[in-house]
Amino acid sequence: MPVFVNEKTKEFHLTNDAVSYIFCVMDHLWQLEHLYYGKKIRHRPSFRHLTERKKHGASANRLEGNHTSSLEYIKQEYPSYGTTDFRYPAFEIRDTIGSRIADFRYQGYQLKKGKPTLKGLPAVYVEDDNEADTLEIYLFDHVLEMQLILSYTIYAGCNVLTRHAVFTNRGRRHVYLNEAMSASVDFPDDHFEMVTLHGAWARENHVQVKPLAKGVQSVSSARGASSHQFNPFLALKRPEATERSGEVYGFSFVYSGNFLARAEVDNFQVTRVMMGINPFQFRWKLNPGETFVTPECVMVYSDQGLNGMSQTYHHLYRERLVRGVWRDKTRPVLFNSWEATYFKFDEEKILTLAKEAKNLGIELFVLDDGWFGNRNNDKSSLGDWTANLEKLPEGIKGLSEKIEALGMKFGLWFEPEMVNKDSDLYRRHPDWVIATPNRPMSHGRNQYVLDFSRDEVVETLFQAMCETIGSSKISYMKWDMNRNITEVFSRAWPKNQQGEVFHRYILGVYKLYEKLIEHFPAILFESCASGGGRFDPGMLYYAPQTWASDDTDAAERLKIQYGTSFVYPLSSIGSHVSAVPNHQAGRITPLHTRANVAYFGTFGYELDITLLSKDEKAVIRKQTAFFKEKRALIQFGRFYRLESPFESGQAAWMVVSADQKEALAGCYQMYARPNAPFSRIRLQGLDAGRLYQVDGYQETVYGDELMHAGLLLTESMLSSKKRPGDYASRLFSIRAVPD
Repeated sequence: MPVFVNEKTKEFHLTNDAVSYIFCVMDHLWQLEHLYYGKKIRHRPSFRHLTERKKHGASANRLEGNHTSSLEYIKQEYPSYGTTDFRYPAFEIRDTIGSRIADFRYQGYQLKKGKPTLKGLPAVYVEDDNEADTLEIYLFDHVLEMQLILSYTIYAGCNVLTRHAVFTNRGRRHVYLNEAMSASVDFPDDHFEMVTLHGAWARENHVQVKPLAKGVQSVSSARGASSHQFNPFLALKRPEATERSGEVYGFSFVYSGNFLARAEVDNFQVTRVMMGINPFQFRWKLNPGETFVTPECVMVYSDQGLNGMSQTYHHLYRERLVRGVWRDKTRPVLFNSWEATYFKFDEEKILTLAKEAKNLGIELFVLDDGWFGNRNNDKSSLGDWTANLEKLPEGIKGLSEKIEALGMKFGLWFEPEMVNKDSDLYRRHPDWVIATPNRPMSHGRNQYVLDFSRDEVVETLFQAMCETIGSSKISYMKWDMNRNITEVFSRAWPKNQQGEVFHRYILGVYKLYEKLIEHFPAILFESCASGGGRFDPGMLYYAPQTWASDDTDAAERLKIQYGTSFVYPLSSIGSHVSAVPNHQAGRITPLHTRANVAYFGTFGYELDITLLSKDEKAVIRKQTAFFKEKRALIQFGRFYRLESPFESGQAAWMVVSADQKEALAGCYQMYARPNAPFSRIRLQGLDAGRLYQVDGYQETVYGDELMHAGLLLTESMLSSKKRPGDYASRLFSIRAVPD
């Protein structure tokens, strides 16, 4: 039984084989008190002995005569401000008299098999109601006449809890929701380090680990997207926890807009973690009868270190967040035209590239930016999604048919959320851009953001895209988004609802995705936002893979893909082999190392293959054949981080099949070292008692030896040359010896 309810003591225990989460209703106050979250503990009739109370002469108390009723010293489930708790709240509501005080009191609960969907929002799901159980807690504020439902779902087969909140106005007057977090957890101590993913364009998802300090520490976005700067993820790890051992608590937000992930340590070492929509620039008007649903927070507990947390996220997001036919289908090797041609191409050039790609074993040809309107640079035509007939005389329909006739699939690039001033769409509807009246209008990449909070904008883009997609043979679509939102204002909404625009915008993005998926369920969608500017779980619900970064340099990609793997499965990480010198970093890396990094993702090429030598083309044929052989292992296997590129000039990782009969390890050395010391990598995830054959080893080796003694590395193993040089790498295929 995943959820135990003690009716008499009003206690709730969500548990499975891995984790326990326990809270209760406070006596007299009728609010929710948090008791425990962590490794599974045995159920018992009551956990009230875990309550902690503090008597403090200077504190404010809720109950007259009771000097231990200060919420400032009580761990809570969904705290509010102003009722003796002075820490940051989980929500804030402003009523018609201007008050921001709330007092939601327990009314009851409901247990449900399975997991309800969140209308209009992405969320993890179940395919069978026996996979999970959901507990809904009902609370009510009689002054505000508002209902609050806190939803908890626990999965039976993994150490995952999901949370969200639902606010409903049951009164006769409107209120304003100024803040509505999705989850809050109060930990009884501050013996943690905080792990986050930070970066910028071309260096996304770098790992940051720092000790918790007194006060508030947070990561957030107010850009209208989850952002390059911070990923919507936060983890608390014990200082002694490593990749493979120790306690870690992960918090991941299934949302693609503005977010806030915050840890607050008070003066009694209690750590409060919250995650939700960023309250900055947010205010939602709730009229009588209306409901607001927060996005979902996915919480993971691991007692097997950071890699244990990551593997839980990988499995859940790969199997129960990604949807559609491409969830369980291996991904094609693709060629993207962008770095090969940029805007300068015609049909002859594209077909020449496609024929060469076919000869190299590539399965999907993707035409990137520049195919529509009068698009010869980034200054025009966004919004006009009809083919440029000067470049493509028979349009996308004709080109796609010719590509398919070669024996390849065809894919196409769109940037539906944006518009150029030099476009027919802007000339017809200049009021459709997000801009503040009487203020200058900022641009990014010479483009402006369409107001996706408006249904007519979403519908117009849908019809335009359908016309192109529906008339052509398109198997893949890359959805790009190359700038963030500034001067946020919508002409479609009154002044007292401008605080809703950011959230309504991202709901519009989700709506267009859903409409396209419904009409074209066989298409493989890949999301992009100048690379990883919107690499988040919300996007994965609609597009099963995301372009991880515009930086295609192999050395930089080691860090980007390593950090991205903290939350996201390899099947979601868009990764390509590109030209050298690299277009972003100017670095020259060997062709085999570029592939050895890119294999650990969805894999493809992005360079002018017609300029390659005969020998280079032969290498690529071998690479595409190798990936096809290994792609099921890479996409569905269990991923292990072995050595961090952030700690040295070396990196290593591996993926192991579910039956432990096959594995692939990648080892990377960025810089050659004279007279280098001995080196070995301890593998993970193998069957200790099974014999394995390892590429480069003369003898078979038991799994326990590979995991504990390690895989011995020599300079010759990292290169076929006598001296490896910089940016050396080696893949090790590992196969179980048949019984």
